Amino acid sequence: MASIFEDYPKQKQKAKAFGFHSFLGPGSEVYFCESFRNNVRVFLRECGEREDYTVEGMPIWCTLLVDEKRGVAIPLYVVEESAMCSSNPFCDQCRFVGWSHHFVSTLRYHMIIPADDDWDKPLSDIFYVQNHLLHGLIHSNGFGHLLWINGNEGGSQYASGTDLMDLWDRICTTLRTREVTLEDRSRKSSMELRLPYAAAYGQPWFGRWGYKFCHGTFGVTADMYMNAVQILGSLTLDAIMDNFGKAGKNREIRRIVGCYQKMSKSQLKTLQDLLRFMLEFKARLQHGNKKTTESLKPSSTAANHQPNSKKRNKYRQFSKMASSLTSRWPVRRVEYTAQVIVDALKEKAATSSNKAWMTRQEVRDAARLHIGDTGLIDFVVKSLGGCTVGNQLIIRAVNPTTRVGEYMVRDLDSEPPAKADSDIIRDEINQDLVQLYKQVLEDYPQGAPSSETVKLAARVILNSTHFIKKWPFQDNNDELLRYWVVPVAGEEGQQWVSPPPELVVVSLYATVGDLKAAGERALRDSYCSLQRFEVSWIEGVHLDNDDVLFGVLESGSHVRLRGSRLDTCELMYEGGSDCTWRVDCSCGARDDDGERMVACDMCEVWQHTICEGINDSDVVPPLFLCGRCGSALQQSSEQSLLTMV
Repeated sequence: MASIFEDYPKQKQKAKAFGFHSFLGPGSEVYFCESFRNNVRVFLRECGEREDYTVEGMPIWCTLLVDEKRGVAIPLYVVEESAMCSSNPFCDQCRFVGWSHHFVSTLRYHMIIPADDDWDKPLSDIFYVQNHLLHGLIHSNGFGHLLWINGNEGGSQYASGTDLMDLWDRICTTLRTREVTLEDRSRKSSMELRLPYAAAYGQPWFGRWGYKFCHGTFGVTADMYMNAVQILGSLTLDAIMDNFGKAGKNREIRRIVGCYQKMSKSQLKTLQDLLRFMLEFKARLQHGNKKTTESLKPSSTAANHQPNSKKRNKYRQFSKMASSLTSRWPVRRVEYTAQVIVDALKEKAATSSNKAWMTRQEVRDAARLHIGDTGLIDFVVKSLGGCTVGNQLIIRAVNPTTRVGEYMVRDLDSEPPAKADSDIIRDEINQDLVQLYKQVLEDYPQGAPSSETVKLAARVILNSTHFIKKWPFQDNNDELLRYWVVPVAGEEGQQWVSPPPELVVVSLYATVGDLKAAGERALRDSYCSLQRFEVSWIEGVHLDNDDVLFGVLESGSHVRLRGSRLDTCELMYEGGSDCTWRVDCSCGARDDDGERMVACDMCEVWQHTICEGINDSDVVPPLFLCGRCGSALQQSSEQSLLTMV
């Protein structure tokens, strides 16, 4: 069943459907052999359907991704944003990760899967919505950013974070994305998740897809990050328990260590061993491993727990919601109608061997046998989806074939108890993780030999929020030549910081003139400031335009294209039209890292407010002098006083 397009029954074109878990995987029917800027156009043509509306004038394409196991069709939207027409032409993410010198790309592609409840609604505001299941942005030059991932932990009933990351990775790999960054701010139960994952695996959760350290805040470098990971991961459990014992806090830590030591088949010696075992055990529970569930005896709290009532509380109760609905019917009448509809759905489920779904019209017809007011029936049917009536959950979806709304019920009391037990055990493991996080990683006993080192290492990891994945260049075994072209100023006196090289693909028997023309088109197509760029010659290539490249210039080579007519417009660098600002903070930061900053009114150099003693909650003073300028001014004043004396 699908949960989209209910608001578009008259839509002229149907979205194309593909498998959610196999989309753009090995054996894909669509072949992508060029640069991202060209591959994404092929993708939209072959895999998407243009929507009949826009968002702030930006065109939208939709692709349906069908998960047959869960019975849902998930919409993947692609929104094409033009930098020249955008209200936000510069990319903040580029600036935060050190890409301020990149030229502004002509187009940006937003790839979005909305939250479950928004699948049947048109996209609206794409820039400030934070509850999308997936939101990735890729510039036309192949550099991009993963902005949001919200799977089951973020409230989705159908897509896990792992499923969404697998999908995102297949999209980036197949379309030949070059580099993608992300800012890891994942939190759960007051934990910054990048800290326990770094201590357990030496990398964030995203590391399993190849994301590595990119950029730290407050001057953190890659070497500092790796040293911090090594320090935390190598802490021995014996040393931890000894230090906590001396501080009189050993009881809880000893209980946690002892509990998981008994459960583990191999000996747990270090904090890395313990955290890795706990995280992997929790993950196995989440995937319903029955043996894993039985291996951990539930606590007394778990034994007295009523799993079905807990599960039922996750959904809206129609009886509570009915009193708040604005209608002309009494609440008791509305509730009675809901019960009639549920009884009809239960009867359908009991008498049907393979299909328990009823169309909206079938539900209405069944209810009319008992209720004559069709307006009341329509009102209740419209409000029932996703609610519970008693122990029955009403599921509303849209049939992907007929595009007709359908309903079914699920008995919450029929859920297997083993699954509920695993939920309880996961909660207990999470509580133990929180204890380790707070006591070991955040508040290691004061006075212990390694106390300050542990706290500093934890702070370094928490200040490491930006991670990156780079895809290596692949020169396919086909009859095509691929070159990386770099624009170089050809006019005297004209200089610029060149953008990253652009990939161009030409035929096996292309000439020098063909390469110059292809490079010119690629650069004009990619960047706002190169819309009129004209290639004059290729550096180091002393051939005529009609000479063939094959055998002279190896495929995969970097080629410098000398040219002219660079538009020094405002949309030149992602860092903005004014790239003269400078960062030089006492913490070691030399670039904008996304943290709050203030500029000195004397030297105009930017520094972190927190490093200058201004808390995040404090207002920046109207006149600010950095420490260096303040000291220099004080020395000058003292010298003047001495001269006067």
